[in-house]
Amino acid sequence: MENLLTFAISVFTGFFAIMNPIANVPIFLSLIHGADKSTQKRIAKKSTLIAFVIVVAFVVLGKFIFELFGITVPAFKITGGILIFYVGFEMLQSKKSAVKHLQNPIIDENIAVSPLAIPILAGPGTIVTAMNFVTNPEVTRISIVIVVFALMCLLTYFFFLVSEKIVTLVGNNVISVIGKIMGLIIAIIGTNMIIQGVKLAFNLTL
Repeated sequence: MENLLTFAISVFTGFFAIMNPIANVPIFLSLIHGADKSTQKRIAKKSTLIAFVIVVAFVVLGKFIFELFGITVPAFKITGGILIFYVGFEMLQSKKSAVKHLQNPIIDENIAVSPLAIPILAGPGTIVTAMNFVTNPEVTRISIVIVVFALMCLLTYFFFLVSEKIVTLVGNNVISVIGKIMGLIIAIIGTNMIIQGVKLAFNLTL
């Protein structure tokens, strides 16, 4: 039971760092600028729901995807780790990650699908993180990943709804600092995935 609790905390930390609901608040505000409250709510709901469906699909079908394309767990961990590290490194450099952001999006309700759901919320980093947690295909662990990600989507939805209040209360500078901290955590997660992949590839126990 203790191992499952530790696993659940690790999953939550990983998702929180890579999705970064607080730092995504200014992005959401810039995309929905000029929309009324009901439209903002619909966009927030649709984007988080689509992101949830996409990630859960990868979580459930991850093993099939691995077999279909002949992907090995070590190769996945190493490649995924490099990708996640790159996203975290860009965040530390105060750059908008190319795999998470698009420039000058069209302001209509379709932004709920792209760029909000894909690739900001359910981008490569989020998918890689989710699949990394289910490389051990136990039903209990898969269920924990799905439940935790559902919680993260609800949390993101809540932050989107109160986004204007958050920016007014906290300020853009604090949000920027939080983004850098999350970038460091993401980079560390990526490095850890690379180390795990190397250990698996060469049967290392150290």
